[in-house]
Amino acid sequence: MGYLSVVVLLPLAALVWSSRAGGLSVFWHEATRPEAVAALKLTLGVAAVCALVNAVAGTAIAWVLVRDRFRGKGIVDSVIDLPFALPTIVAGLTLLALYGPSGPFRVDIVGLIVALLFVTLPFVVRAVQPVLIELDTEMEEAAASLGARPLAIFRRIIFPNLLPAVLSGVALAFARAVGEFGAVVLISGNIPFKTQVSSVYIFGQLQSGNGSGAAAVSVLLLVISLGALLAIGGFRHWRTRHDRV
Repeated sequence: MGYLSVVVLLPLAALVWSSRAGGLSVFWHEATRPEAVAALKLTLGVAAVCALVNAVAGTAIAWVLVRDRFRGKGIVDSVIDLPFALPTIVAGLTLLALYGPSGPFRVDIVGLIVALLFVTLPFVVRAVQPVLIELDTEMEEAAASLGARPLAIFRRIIFPNLLPAVLSGVALAFARAVGEFGAVVLISGNIPFKTQVSSVYIFGQLQSGNGSGAAAVSVLLLVISLGALLAIGGFRHWRTRHDRV
């Protein structure tokens, strides 16, 4: 608890305290500025899209890695963890060559989504993989022997067991996408009301000397991310208790 307090709780408490240094009226004013609201809407929208895409793609990749055998499987499995090891600004610089002003595709929002998909993909894959490994295949074989179709087996046997893990990975991916900075700072374009996400907005406020505005939006992102994690954790707890009963 002491280590957790020093590394996590104290910095978060300092952030919350600095956000209310000028009073609640200043906090509300900074958090509801048109630029801040527009950046927050874009951030949540892009993060939600990335989380949903990774829910499908990440589950499919985890399925292939666990259930299939093919050449280069170990390499693919290692590449999944690359966003964890690679500095995210390198990913942004790489995508800038494709979606930047001199690239063949000048689509800013698509570039943002691809950058966030890159940094959030491992969360879903690594959350689903252990569940697939531990999943008893005898139930699937028994259902198949009774004439159940593959889609029915997946929908009634496999998916209910995978759902808590998928939701956990989606929550982590969403929380990471909400606060990502390195992968989007170069590619977002930082155009207010168009391509400016909250993390880049916060950085701009700090550069302009508006620390209270940066802290206010940061606290909003913190509350949103923590709320998503707590909601998924509560669902998993309820689902586990329900299954035991």
